[in-house]
Amino acid sequence: MSADIESLVTEDDTPVDNMPSEKQQRLLTEPLYSSWGGPGGGRPFLAAANVGVFAEARNPAIVPDVFVSLDVQVADNWWDKRHRSYFVWEFGKPPELVVEIVSNREGNEVGSKRFAYARMGVGYYVIYDPFHRVMREDVRVYRLRDGGYERQESLRFAELRLGLRLWEGEFEGVWWSGWLRWTDEHDVLIPTGREQRQRADLERQRAEHAEHLLSEERRRAERLAALLRRSGIDPERG
Repeated sequence: MSADIESLVTEDDTPVDNMPSEKQQRLLTEPLYSSWGGPGGGRPFLAAANVGVFAEARNPAIVPDVFVSLDVQVADNWWDKRHRSYFVWEFGKPPELVVEIVSNREGNEVGSKRFAYARMGVGYYVIYDPFHRVMREDVRVYRLRDGGYERQESLRFAELRLGLRLWEGEFEGVWWSGWLRWTDEHDVLIPTGREQRQRADLERQRAEHAEHLLSEERRRAERLAALLRRSGIDPERG
């Protein structure tokens, strides 16, 4: 391990986030691992929340609320300091996308952070501001072009085979109309692990119900055939 990495502060054990942000962060990471097939072709990916991203050893980390990086994966010895954070030079590339969740006016999401992510080479920068602390819209997307960010109206990220949308529903006991969630390349909502299990249970129940109806129909047919035979009618001949 280089002396530069050894001297870096990669975590300080200080809780810095609020409950709504923490829950939203997990809603943007958990479904990717439980229900998303990745960008295709067996390519790995890394999605993380509140983890430091270091572009250079001499500068402190930027800590996005959520980031997604393709074609990388967590090292086997992830407790080693050189693997506990996202060091761009270790992974060989910056993340493709970062999401910042605005909860106050102190984060400077539309200012210094935007320029820092552009310098880092992050392909997409998403600002999610559900209470309009720093901008009028709920979600704003920037796309990197020629070393700087330009606004993108679409919430689709073709290279990642992902998209985003606002969603009203319940996540872990909390109902809200403004959750930010992933969609797949077909603009279909990527379910959480719990939603996936609920869907599987519902499909199983439907299959069992259909089998029950079919069995009942068979029994009715058998009873009718028996009655016909007792009446001297061969049900096979009509």
